[in-house]
Amino acid sequence: MNAIADPPVAGWPPQLLLAALAVVAMAVLLTWWMRSLVAAVPQEDRAYLDPPPMYWRVIGWLARPVAAWVSALLPRQARLRLVDRLRKAGLEYALTVDQFVAGQVLAAAAMITLLVAVSWPLGWPRFTWLLLAGLAGGYLPLSWLRDRVEIRSRRIAKALPFYLDVITLAIEAGSNMTGALQHAADKGPQGPMAEELHRVLRDVRAGRTRADALRMLADRLGLPAITNLVAAVLTAERQGSSLGPVLRAQAEQRRSERFLRAEALALKAPVKMLLPLMTCIFPCTFAIVFFPVVVRIVNEGILG
Repeated sequence: MNAIADPPVAGWPPQLLLAALAVVAMAVLLTWWMRSLVAAVPQEDRAYLDPPPMYWRVIGWLARPVAAWVSALLPRQARLRLVDRLRKAGLEYALTVDQFVAGQVLAAAAMITLLVAVSWPLGWPRFTWLLLAGLAGGYLPLSWLRDRVEIRSRRIAKALPFYLDVITLAIEAGSNMTGALQHAADKGPQGPMAEELHRVLRDVRAGRTRADALRMLADRLGLPAITNLVAAVLTAERQGSSLGPVLRAQAEQRRSERFLRAEALALKAPVKMLLPLMTCIFPCTFAIVFFPVVVRIVNEGILG
């Protein structure tokens, strides 16, 4: 009789088992290495800092080690430009330059990962597409910062005449300049202008002269309206002139500039509407108008 063959023993092949163990070991080593790198970065003391924006709060656990890595790679001129933009955006005490650049690096990595995940069924994407995805991801935080600077500057320019009126009334009622600034900051609407006035008052209480605090305000914002206002106030104080007429004239000038700026934007509106009209509205209008004519021509066989 023929011997009956034994059934095959169920189990993983040795090669597959070794590969699985190698992958697990690599994952454990990579996790341990990443954890050691994150733990090596010193913790940041944010007791006296403003809360960062939402994106940086979400990536905060990962942004700290990335910021520590890229801090030495950022050129000095680029660092100074980012410091100026963060100051104008009101984020000087919420984000550092290294944290912002870390956000750019992580956004670029996220865009590259998203591109790879989307194009994976079709194959590995080309290096050009990966480069473009990384550049687009790194540009998104920079575009957000630029928009924030523009929005904040517009809000300050819009609220400045009202604050000047409040300061003028306080000075004409007998208050000094510091008291008038305090009254305007406390009673005015909340916004970036109130925050900047509170910062000027903090600088004065910290020991700076009022002239230095106002000069720092002009340098911090970089707006022509604030620069002209500070120059006019300091000139009037140096010459011993009354501040009431100077501030009232500044308020009227700022209102005139705001009206002219609104008028210029209104004149630009037709030009900006031209492209949507030509690409969206005009083709639909022509299709609605000429559709009955075309149908009648086709039905009567004029073209045939």
